[in-house]
Amino acid sequence: MANYKQFLKDVTTFIFDYDGVMNDGNVILLSSEDEPLRTVNVKDGYALQLAVKKGYNVAIISGGKSDVIKERFKRLGIKDIFLGAEHKLTVYKEYIDINKIDSKNVLYMGDDIPDYEVMLEVGMPVCPADAAEEIKSISKYISPEKGGHGCVRDIIEQVLKVQDNWLKEGDFHW
Repeated sequence: MANYKQFLKDVTTFIFDYDGVMNDGNVILLSSEDEPLRTVNVKDGYALQLAVKKGYNVAIISGGKSDVIKERFKRLGIKDIFLGAEHKLTVYKEYIDINKIDSKNVLYMGDDIPDYEVMLEVGMPVCPADAAEEIKSISKYISPEKGGHGCVRDIIEQVLKVQDNWLKEGDFHW
């Protein structure tokens, strides 16, 4: 992991899981008919919309389903949102094929076993501090931040800094 920054210079595409990465993995169940409540991190949101504005491909591949979360991603400018993904690897392969993206240029952040196969395919597999041990073992970078507590911002900021694309004109506004 010491040399992980060398891989950041080639990143053109960010793909994130949602539950356990963009939130802490806990959901509040109101009743069997309601959607579970999830939290979001505003700093993660800022970094996501900034990456979109700067021309990076940004996608979400999650097994979870939530219209509220989908709307949040749309407001952040993210167009490639794949919720309810039972087989993340299939979704991933279709996404990179359609968009003609080389796997070596993909950074994927996941936290648990459903992310494992995709993380083996990408150039830069990363995870939050509280990811499953199997995920940590294949990650080139483990954020010091836990899921839902800024790990997304951490890795996006690092990529933008390595690529000299951080704190430029226009970065100071949503």
